Amino acid sequence: MRTVTFRSSGRIVPVGKILCLGRNYAEHAREMLAETPETPVVFIKPATALLGDGGEITIPPVSKELHYEVEMVVLIGKEGKRIPASEAMNYVEGYGVGLDMTLRDVQADAKKKGLPWSVAKGFDTSAPVSAFVEKQAVADPHTLDISLKVNGITRQRSNTKNMIFRLDFVIAFLSGIFTLEPGDLIFTGTPEGVGPAVAGNVLEAELESVGILIVRVR
Repeated sequence: MRTVTFRSSGRIVPVGKILCLGRNYAEHAREMLAETPETPVVFIKPATALLGDGGEITIPPVSKELHYEVEMVVLIGKEGKRIPASEAMNYVEGYGVGLDMTLRDVQADAKKKGLPWSVAKGFDTSAPVSAFVEKQAVADPHTLDISLKVNGITRQRSNTKNMIFRLDFVIAFLSGIFTLEPGDLIFTGTPEGVGPAVAGNVLEAELESVGILIVRVR
């Protein structure tokens, strides 16, 4: 069973579903030559995609183009279905920073053929995630600086205020489709600046008030 950990207490939480948003930052949608969505673009990663701090991302042999995408990650703390937006934040247990690692060539081929993105997004080690902080440690999740360095050079930098869909709306929307359960993770989308990662790269993701995640590509 795959798990995440709380930074301060060391408490371990088993992970269920990993729900992910695509194109939740307008500038990222533009850089991908895609339309800004009117409703959230949703895909799923399996729990076997998880990778902890200090781990190594493995590029599967089906791809020659791995890309990084830094994201705020939300940990759900209690079960809910059709949650009103006004109550949605009560279902959050904590926050982390993660990477939505993407096999861009595989994804592009799937898009061209009208096929699912499951391989491109869900391969083993495609969801590195930091230790989590309790939600009380974050005054406002919609005003946090988020960044990614590759080998010490900043490649992505933005603020969660630039998300198209706020967390209360996202949780309400997702819970109308999936029953949210304790231990579910929500990857909330990446800002602009995505790009390639190759063997030997060190990726350092940081989210204000949450912490840093460091992983390597092998």
